[in-house]
Amino acid sequence: MSSMESSYLPATTESIAKAQEAKDASESISILYRVLQDPSSSAEALRTKELAITNLTNYLTKENRAEELRNLLTQLRPFFSLIPKAKTAKIVRGIIDAVAKIPETSDLQISLCKEMVEWTRAEKRTFLRQRVEARLAALLLESQEYTEALTLLTGLIKEVRRLDDKLLLVDIDLLESKLHFSLRNLPKAKASLTAARTAANAIYVPPAQQGTIDLQSGILHAEEKDYKTAYSYFFEAFEAFSALEDPKAIFSLKYMLLCKIMVNQADDVAGIISSKAGLKYLGPDVDAMKAVADAYSKRSLKYFETALRDYKSQLEEDPIVHRHLSSLYDTLLEQNLCRLIEPYSRVEIAHIAEMIELPVDHVEKKLSQMILDKKFAGTLDQGAGCLIIFEDPKTEAIFPATLETISNVGKVVDSLYMRSAKIMA
Repeated sequence: MSSMESSYLPATTESIAKAQEAKDASESISILYRVLQDPSSSAEALRTKELAITNLTNYLTKENRAEELRNLLTQLRPFFSLIPKAKTAKIVRGIIDAVAKIPETSDLQISLCKEMVEWTRAEKRTFLRQRVEARLAALLLESQEYTEALTLLTGLIKEVRRLDDKLLLVDIDLLESKLHFSLRNLPKAKASLTAARTAANAIYVPPAQQGTIDLQSGILHAEEKDYKTAYSYFFEAFEAFSALEDPKAIFSLKYMLLCKIMVNQADDVAGIISSKAGLKYLGPDVDAMKAVADAYSKRSLKYFETALRDYKSQLEEDPIVHRHLSSLYDTLLEQNLCRLIEPYSRVEIAHIAEMIELPVDHVEKKLSQMILDKKFAGTLDQGAGCLIIFEDPKTEAIFPATLETISNVGKVVDSLYMRSAKIMA
């Protein structure tokens, strides 16, 4: 062990106090490693070592020494055979959580979880293995390793259902719902969420987990364009996370504001932000949604594009917000273009682009798409750089009436034929 010194310190409260009084973190870490080297396995020594592990984990996390935390888990394996399995599970999960607090350690966390899964399988520690596998699936989902995550979750769900571990089942079903949503499989995402709710109804669910269920419910309802129901779920999630001071509260608030914009109630956004709960979360995410709401209220594509550019990480890089804002942007653009071309039968594309304050090639591409989608009748004369708008062909009222008359005559003839056939028979 590189960090351990050959001589050990006795596993006593005095040694722990000595580590806490050390002049810097490196010295404290060195002392705690030496405490863990104490060969004594008395009840008092084991308790002291558990405290030393907790303190050591905290010091290594503060120093961003992720690789040492990983090595610590390997070094502690002989110690785990001396303490109860429940305490082992607590320590292992605590160290994995500590590594997660260190930035840019996703790959390390995945390899660490895989190592621990192999060890727990060899040691036949089923309870711990299932929880580490659930954590691994969540990390694979974040890293967009969807196939591996789905394979892992499928096996894990069958195993946990057989054991009827409801609390873990809620976690796994939620993970599966998020995974299917990422794969754009909405029916399966809803089915997994329903399974999570069913399992949650049978037990006490911690507020954080209930908030996560509500957040996922809101996301799925928003995907189906049911923004009013989605808003109520996001509000429930926001209240739960806000009470716990969980960072997910800001996402719930952001999605609440998004729903207001999508149901054409952008004016309500300022009221929500200035409320007591909203003021607590003022920052770039809330500012981004406020900028979008202002642009939507003014029906201004220029402001909309400025908001998307200024708050790229808050809007473009959040897949849920980005998906809904893309459809909102398209709707706004189409409405503006239809309004601008209405007075013309022939107009230069450059002139439309100038009026709408967007690049010519962007406007030309959108107009061609609208023509193909039959949003209006027209054609693009690219040689002259013009848009030619056709008048909507007026259908004569006599044609449908004539077709209806012919159809009725056909029915009468068929009826007469049937009667004559009966008479002849």
